[in-house]
Amino acid sequence: MQEFKLQVSGKSDRLDRWLSDQLTDLSRSRIQKLIEDGNVELNHQVCSTKKIKVVPGDLLRIIIPEPEKLDLTPENIPLDILYEDEHLIIVNKPAGMVVHPAPGHYSGTLVHALLYHCDSLAGIGGVERPGIVHRLDKNTTGAIVAAKSDRAHQNLQAQIKAKTARREYWGIVYGTFPKAIGKIDLPIGRHRGDRQKMAVIPLEKGGREAVTHWQILERIGNYSLMQFLLETGRTHQIRVHCSHQGHPLLGDTTYGSHRSLKVNLSGQALHAKQLSLLHPISGELIQAIAPLPTEFTKLVQVLRNRVN
Repeated sequence: MQEFKLQVSGKSDRLDRWLSDQLTDLSRSRIQKLIEDGNVELNHQVCSTKKIKVVPGDLLRIIIPEPEKLDLTPENIPLDILYEDEHLIIVNKPAGMVVHPAPGHYSGTLVHALLYHCDSLAGIGGVERPGIVHRLDKNTTGAIVAAKSDRAHQNLQAQIKAKTARREYWGIVYGTFPKAIGKIDLPIGRHRGDRQKMAVIPLEKGGREAVTHWQILERIGNYSLMQFLLETGRTHQIRVHCSHQGHPLLGDTTYGSHRSLKVNLSGQALHAKQLSLLHPISGELIQAIAPLPTEFTKLVQVLRNRVN
């Protein structure tokens, strides 16, 4: 068990936000779970409300319990490994694979596959998400990194938060942007009418900062092959931003069109093509490139054939 005692200084802020700024080794969701579970005391009283405001002078005590026993069964699922050493592993995730166990997906996840392949993941980063540093949607393909030690996990999460890890995605959208390069800076939060979806939500109504940099790689008739660079990592960020701009990703039935393309897509045409990060121990630059899936390249060719 770990224990932290902190005194609030500076401006007032929401409890979870203030703690997130102080305890940079913990994710925001991890901090919120600690609050919900009664592991945070505010002025010597247990506080289970993440939205309460803390003010200068407040005293906080945070208890981080020992990791619970991992109750997941490793599964012998083949992995397309892009890079691996004793500290981390980067894999090329296929479409249809969920990253970690969730309601409706209690087997066949990337976590189950990693537990079989690696023998040092238990307890790293949480019971249900051992080793997971960031995530990809079920039907988004491409490069994703997992840590094999607490030190590597904390370092890699810090790189994601500090924006020093570079995540490059390729996608195909309907229509075309008027410029060749640009940025979408719109906050994202939970959809008010459908809790399974995300949406552009103003900051004052609970949205969180979300920034996506984009560039058109190729205009193909009424479609565009795009490059996306993430400055933040909100759930469904690229999909929501593109849809909000009127250019949803092909194959995205949640945020986009149901129009037939005569190409059998496993999901949205979005691929995490390159992941660049600093090795958590040596500091060496690692660049992992995930080849485009066959159906992605086939889709590009089909669209080109329509134009020619």
